[in-house]
Amino acid sequence: MTYKFLLFDLDHTLLDFDTAEDVALTQLFKEEGIEDIQAYKDYYVPMNKSLWKDLEQKRITKAELINTRFAKLFAHFGIIKDGSYLAERYQFFLAQQGQIFSGAIELLDTLTERGYELYAATNGITAIQTGRLAQSGLAPYFNQIFISEQLKTQKPDALFYEKICQQIDGYSKEKTLMIGDSLTADIQGGNNADIDTIWYNPHHLENKTLALPTYEVDSYQTLLEIL
Repeated sequence: MTYKFLLFDLDHTLLDFDTAEDVALTQLFKEEGIEDIQAYKDYYVPMNKSLWKDLEQKRITKAELINTRFAKLFAHFGIIKDGSYLAERYQFFLAQQGQIFSGAIELLDTLTERGYELYAATNGITAIQTGRLAQSGLAPYFNQIFISEQLKTQKPDALFYEKICQQIDGYSKEKTLMIGDSLTADIQGGNNADIDTIWYNPHHLENKTLALPTYEVDSYQTLLEIL
């Protein structure tokens, strides 16, 4: 199969979200005068992941996720806080983080040299993702950056991809490849949109979902070999 348009997920695929999140949370909790920062992180991280899964399944809205997660966190520790205010402060700190995985720049350099058109396709918050991309140095590699908040739909909805294809000149499903780490968002999204996918799975996780990747890779080198 000859591909032309490569849609890249960002977090956990190119951007090191775990490190960025850890730094931003530390800054936020220090600002709030929290002493046992690790205890707050230990509760927040799995809770946040669960909320994002709820968003994918449309059980909650993006606004609910953003504006309530920190209020829920602090409430767990018996403290009443304004969730919206904490969300703004967290977004401020997170938008300054540009950590990427080793080899990401080299990967995008090689793909660009080979003539592929690269696009970012992320389920993120606009202010955060644009800030992190700017800090990371990855932004110039992408012809366009598609963010769910701007498109008003998110992966794995087929509509997310329909809106993308409307903005790419010469778009063809047969020449498009979605690359990402999330089975439920990236791979299922590709399935829903009827485009091929690469599941980036460096930790060799087991696929316990109904999502069916066209390819599975555990490294950037393997990804390049497929392309």
